[in-house]
Amino acid sequence: MQTLFRRFTLAAAALSLLPALSAQAMAESRSVVDAHGRTVAIADTARIVSIGGAVTEILDALGMADNIVAVDTTSTYPAAMTDKPDVGYMRALAAEGILALSPTLIVAIEGAGPPDVLDVLEAASVPFVNIPDTPTADGIVAKIRAVADAVGAEEKGEELAAAVAADLEAVTAATASIDERASVAFVLAMRGGAPLVAGRETSADAMLAMAGTDNAFAAFTGFKPATPEAVVAAAPDAVVTMQSGEHADGLEHVRADPAFATTPAVKNDRLFAYDGTYLLGFGPRTAHAIRDLAADLYPGLDLPALPPRAWVEPR
Repeated sequence: MQTLFRRFTLAAAALSLLPALSAQAMAESRSVVDAHGRTVAIADTARIVSIGGAVTEILDALGMADNIVAVDTTSTYPAAMTDKPDVGYMRALAAEGILALSPTLIVAIEGAGPPDVLDVLEAASVPFVNIPDTPTADGIVAKIRAVADAVGAEEKGEELAAAVAADLEAVTAATASIDERASVAFVLAMRGGAPLVAGRETSADAMLAMAGTDNAFAAFTGFKPATPEAVVAAAPDAVVTMQSGEHADGLEHVRADPAFATTPAVKNDRLFAYDGTYLLGFGPRTAHAIRDLAADLYPGLDLPALPPRAWVEPR
């Protein structure tokens, strides 16, 4: 009898430890409507696969880093995320590799793919939530709320959204006051010697506008290769490119390009490189990215000092 009582006592003690588990992981089953208009039922957030650098940053800012069991290659911040298993590039995913990790939830930025893999993941038994990705201040706030809703962290999500919105409002108010706007080219890559530049309807175009500049290649739509004649005609005052991954040596390629060599940007050494996810991720660090870009492009501009944020490491 004493043995039976002892077993019962031990079992009760073990059960008492359950509340120590993540509150989000133990949340009641709920449903969210994702960016594709799908109603997704979510019961468990203990094992999350995060796809998209901004999604991963938001999850981390919400205190969910320990729940993330894998990320995609764009999830490089915070640095600890690079120690997680890698499911590949967000637009070249493999369903088998993701499902083999036994996730309880997959959270992916809109635009992840390819489409056939997305179809498989959406049809799987694991909840799959598409997160909206609009490169605007309102779009960032909506992104934060969507991620927070997916993991049952609505209160923290509202706090994060409010702080990020305040930072964005402060910095864009300053850049909106710029009278003489610089003409800036964003070069994504130099492919076979031809620069791949950002035109309208791109995240880079949105970032350039928020930083108070004019896109030197606004006549283009999307990311397009620019001919030497187009580069010379655009004559950008500055060039912005990425310093991460396969684009790490972008500035040297721009300097060596004969067409760009004729532009004020190269002649005046107005060339700037940033981490791609920081600049174009449109996540919780975007206000700081806008401020950094504007400070480089307009050294004399009076920009607000943004308050320290737990989710932003000093540049």
